[in-house]
Amino acid sequence: MADNDPGSDSLWVGQSIVRVEDSALLTGRGRFIDDIGVHPGTLHAAFLRSPHAHADIVSMDVSQAMQARGVVAVLHGEDIKTLTSSLVVGVKAPVECWPMAVGRVRYVGEPVAIVVATDRYRAEDAIDLIDVRYGPHPAVVDPLKALSPEAPVLHDGFAGNVASDRSFRYGDPEQAFASAPHRISIDVSYPRNSCTPIETYGVVADYDPGEDAYDVLANFQGPFSIHAVLSRALKVPGNRLRLRTPPDSGGSFGVKQGVFPYIVLIAAAARAAGSPVKWIEDRLEHLTASVSATNRAISLAAAVTEDGRILALDWDQVEDCGAHLRAPEPATLYRMHGNLTGAYDIRHLKIRNRVVVTNKTPTGLNRGFGGPQVYFALERLVQRIALELGLDPLDVITRNLVPADAFPYRTASGALLDSGNYQEAVRRAVQEGALAELKSRRDAARAEGRLYGIGYTAVVEPSVSNMGYITTVLTPAERRKAGPKNGAQATATVAIDPVGSVTVHVASAPQGQGHRTVLSQVVADVFGLKPSDIRVNTEIDTAKDAWSIASGNYASRFAPAVAGTAKLAAERIAGRLQRIAASQLNTEAEDIAFSGGHVGSKRNPDNRLSFSRVAALSHWSPGALPDGVGHTIRETVFWSPPELTAPDEEDHINSSLCHGFIFDFCGVEIDRITLQTRIDRYVTMHDCGTILHPAMVDGQVRGGFAQAVGAALYEEYAYAEDGSFLTGTFADYLLPTTAEVPNPIILHMETPSPFTPLGAKGVGEGNCMSTPVCIANAVADAIRAKDLVLPLVPAKLAELVRGAEAAPPSRQTGEVKEKRAGDRKLSGQGEAVVAAEAQRIFDMLLDPDTLAAVIPGCHGVEKISDNHFRADVTLGIGPVKGRYRAEVKLSDLDPPKAVTLAGHAEGALGFGHGEGRITLRPVAGGGTAIHYIYEAAIGGKVASIGGRLLDGAARVIIGQFFAALARQAGGNASVPGNSVLARLRQWFGGQR
Repeated sequence: MADNDPGSDSLWVGQSIVRVEDSALLTGRGRFIDDIGVHPGTLHAAFLRSPHAHADIVSMDVSQAMQARGVVAVLHGEDIKTLTSSLVVGVKAPVECWPMAVGRVRYVGEPVAIVVATDRYRAEDAIDLIDVRYGPHPAVVDPLKALSPEAPVLHDGFAGNVASDRSFRYGDPEQAFASAPHRISIDVSYPRNSCTPIETYGVVADYDPGEDAYDVLANFQGPFSIHAVLSRALKVPGNRLRLRTPPDSGGSFGVKQGVFPYIVLIAAAARAAGSPVKWIEDRLEHLTASVSATNRAISLAAAVTEDGRILALDWDQVEDCGAHLRAPEPATLYRMHGNLTGAYDIRHLKIRNRVVVTNKTPTGLNRGFGGPQVYFALERLVQRIALELGLDPLDVITRNLVPADAFPYRTASGALLDSGNYQEAVRRAVQEGALAELKSRRDAARAEGRLYGIGYTAVVEPSVSNMGYITTVLTPAERRKAGPKNGAQATATVAIDPVGSVTVHVASAPQGQGHRTVLSQVVADVFGLKPSDIRVNTEIDTAKDAWSIASGNYASRFAPAVAGTAKLAAERIAGRLQRIAASQLNTEAEDIAFSGGHVGSKRNPDNRLSFSRVAALSHWSPGALPDGVGHTIRETVFWSPPELTAPDEEDHINSSLCHGFIFDFCGVEIDRITLQTRIDRYVTMHDCGTILHPAMVDGQVRGGFAQAVGAALYEEYAYAEDGSFLTGTFADYLLPTTAEVPNPIILHMETPSPFTPLGAKGVGEGNCMSTPVCIANAVADAIRAKDLVLPLVPAKLAELVRGAEAAPPSRQTGEVKEKRAGDRKLSGQGEAVVAAEAQRIFDMLLDPDTLAAVIPGCHGVEKISDNHFRADVTLGIGPVKGRYRAEVKLSDLDPPKAVTLAGHAEGALGFGHGEGRITLRPVAGGGTAIHYIYEAAIGGKVASIGGRLLDGAARVIIGQFFAALARQAGGNASVPGNSVLARLRQWFGGQR
């Protein structure tokens, strides 16, 4: 690592030195989970996943899969139920939560079976041989509809679909609302999205029957409270579950907490197979079935004075945690419980929190973790207050900020805001970010008729979560029975080897944040060394390393907690080294300083020893240590701040240790024709306490900002009404690229935290909280909109700017029936000319042998009756290829002129149903024109690949069908006026 020498009197902390991690990562020498070697004989796993959002598993036949070449084991839900115990459910309720469907599936992509084979290819092939029959149920995907007594019920142990319903009251909100001249409210719906790390989940598991113990390597990020959940699920004591992390992780942003159900499944598979088992998730699996952020419906009201002062808030939140309430959920809802007043001095608070289950993927950690949902509602409300009272939004923000002389400030619901000067941060941002010039730009744009707006937001960014905040979901009586839970223990070990070299280990798995660089700076400052003298290990091994349930990399805890704990460990060793050096240099310990690789006298710089000589003494001559001085070989510190206490009897909770402050403003312009939103300028001011590495802090800000731009303008996990997942590829789940993400203007001020060893606060999540609503406020200002729903795609803005689009005219010719609501719809029509007579073509459409020859991917057609056929086909669409059982019925026969085909298909990757009308008419020259019109609907995994691929694939498959039909008839098929389709048929096998 290159050291940028700060000078003898300067500290390494606060310098932007070169990152030690980058050399390996930029030259392809990173060691991610899929790069780690495995034991000979390691098997590979693949999952069969549910195509239905809600269905009973009527039957499952795995016999053909078991007979497939290379297959060692096939496990289904009942097998997993035998090998494991239910995962912990996030609330007290008689509900089981299995990592694989047992008897019923509750979301598209839920694991139904696992195949273990000698390689992944054989495992995937065997998946297609599993025959599952489902009995579909109605699904519910809207959290508000899930509250209805008529909604389909997912779990019998919950009250309907409500897993938790708690109300809270702080201060006197009823009186505040009664006395306030204004009650201003807003209803918002925050959508689902995810941070989509470039590396997906990965697990390698082994089981030792002699020890009854598991050894698991997984790119899990923590919190390691999940270790207890895992050992319980695997039916072993915690000391018989070794959980290890790889050296590098290709991003996480919270998402890799959600790998833990697969740890259980792969470990169980290893036990059943008698060999180690490896599984690496593919991208379609990740988008469809890994965790995402929660979506939330919020009604929020404020009691407001004439000048915009907010006296009280009334929150009503309905949290959608998906199909299963897995630990640590409903943590997303309660992580911000102490911060529901944001950066504002509001003393009266009323809250109702309901947690519901729906037929969607279970949720988990995601960057921002509850903050985006809270601040989207709160900061949209602040703008609404300004709008309704005719005030400047910035004035409403500054009028309500926590006073600068009030810190540490206790919020109404219990958070202890550690430090800050929010007014000064706003003042600097306004001045240094040139807000006045931005307003002039807006005025000029509007004078020209352009749509231009400015948005503001002020948020508090919590970091270092209190492990006890989640227990706020329990009543005080339930908490007393369960026992207290609180704290945020961080762990660090500093060790010195026999030649005086320093090594640091922390129980925090980095995902790109630069842990090794920052820790080397922190410890180098304590010992007077260079960062390159410090070796840092961030791999975690629960069998060997010091760790606690709070260990892991989440809640922006690295800089304030983990790095601070490393400093404390180093200082303990340094204190003993001072006494050793003082005895050898004939001076007092207080006179000893560490500098430039030496330990010496402050008064007499020539009176000194090399650091390595003093540091190694414990190894070579422990008897020479002064009396009362312990060894200096290794020091492990477990640090938990006293400020993080358990919830009290009135449900006050300090849910996080420290709180940064962010003030953002931005200008956006919306193109009147395309309605595309362009960010003209974005200014973000951060007070994250002491900055340890300025360049990496700016990198964290930029990363959070980029993901927040995606949340604001592009990204959404979309579901059809029947629970089909609609955004399973990056063709439909749109991520912003560097072309769409502008360079934000990043500003800083530093107000050190009095609660952390280094004065640092978290900074990694803030813009995921502040930026979506800041952009939304700017868009609302530009188009004069009251209500907005993210993401702000042009189609949504078109309805706000131009009004709702008129419904398309109904079909007149060959109209087909409307399909089931909620499925992804496909429709089309076209014409092909075949050099054969109409009667011959008509007869071919009724002949099973001909149909078997012309249907793309068909393995065989069985004739059930004259007008009823059953087929077995394999179809590939984009990244999805699977085998389907299809049934087709013919009706409205008018031989040889017309026939209607209706049918349905079902397979491991999804299901579909549709209807089409084929008409035949002679053309000049002896051929026949075949006109077709169809409507179809599909669901399940195949629906997740996106409309663009599906529409194109449907046309290709139809082209293949008619080309094959023409070949069977002894002629050629042509599609007049559609040369693109003709070329597609050639590329995809239509012409052979």
